[in-house]
Amino acid sequence: MQSTSTTLRHTIWPPIFAGLCASLVSIGLARFAYTPLIPSLIQAHWFSPSDVVYLGAANLVGYLIGALSGRPLAQRTSNKTALRLMMLVVTLSFFACGFPLSVSWFFGWRLISGIAGGAIMVLVAATVLPHVPAASRGLASGAIFLGIGLGIAGSGTIIPPLLSLGLQPTWFGLGLLALLLTAASWFCWPSDAHSATATTPDHTLSARTDPRVYLLFAQYAFMAAGLVPAMVFLVDYVARGLGDGSHIGAQIWVMYGAGAIIGPVSYGFLADKLGATLSIRLVLIVQAIALGLLSIFSSFAALALLAVILGSFPPGIVPLALARVHELIPHHHQQQIAWSRATVSFATFQAIAGFAYSALFNISGGHHTLLFVIAAGAIVVALLLEQGMHLLNWRDRQRHVLN
Repeated sequence: MQSTSTTLRHTIWPPIFAGLCASLVSIGLARFAYTPLIPSLIQAHWFSPSDVVYLGAANLVGYLIGALSGRPLAQRTSNKTALRLMMLVVTLSFFACGFPLSVSWFFGWRLISGIAGGAIMVLVAATVLPHVPAASRGLASGAIFLGIGLGIAGSGTIIPPLLSLGLQPTWFGLGLLALLLTAASWFCWPSDAHSATATTPDHTLSARTDPRVYLLFAQYAFMAAGLVPAMVFLVDYVARGLGDGSHIGAQIWVMYGAGAIIGPVSYGFLADKLGATLSIRLVLIVQAIALGLLSIFSSFAALALLAVILGSFPPGIVPLALARVHELIPHHHQQQIAWSRATVSFATFQAIAGFAYSALFNISGGHHTLLFVIAAGAIVVALLLEQGMHLLNWRDRQRHVLN
């Protein structure tokens, strides 16, 4: 029995490591390393403040395209091949962004990195989790998406010393790190034998699909709208909005990254112990309060604490939403389809919110706190949708009693 357990551990950890590397490269670095670079991109006159903000939104649009194209790409190749290819694409985008040839060049590569990130987010769980025992999948998915948090924290740690060398060496340094992680995970991906995504044709969800699944899609979308302002504007808010400078902004971003490291594993653990429904409810309440307080408090201690709480949310809700899909849908292939749809829903609202917040930021003359208040409102809407799920659960229980 002990040898079986040991063999199982040796079997599941390489795929989890590969998934962690993929989320680290494609989301943790490709998206979140851009945030602490925003003040420097403006100060170095690579791009204007308005261009820099819209270039950040380019990655979110790409994420939506990738979420839509990830499964078709895997069906034409395989999950393993698609994931390896997307990690290489992200790596190339870092080196390309070291050359500020034009806004359109930079926009194109930020878009491409987002496409790779969206495709990886759709495919990575479906590739790795079938190899993990069901009772540990919440924790395992948290470990996979821990890469997002490591990327956030790592970018806040390595970017300041890299920036002392210049913006171009900073982009090249990120590219080298992505290349090393891609190489380290290359042979850790599992075979596609357990991954229906690569071999099974896509089908629509059953007409009798639980309506709570569609409520989850909507809820996940509003979560996406709620996380964008802190994700994109937090460093700029501290550095320029509060006038604390880039150094303090980078320190706050490290705290955000610390929260992002804590989030995936702790949220996944909550899903395993309390169930996804109660966990999501608790997390949304805390996030709405934190966003509201962010627009009020400006001391370093308060900002650092709020950054930890807010940082736990973007990577943490991924294993929670995935666990909720698994709760609502019993069949593995249907779970994959539902998760793909949930990711598309998330990506759509994230992209729309990215451009909407960017436009509002420019129109309002750089009013950061307005964005945080609107984000808190989006989280409240997600919480109300959670109450809708509770009412559906109550209705189903009443029907069961009557029958």
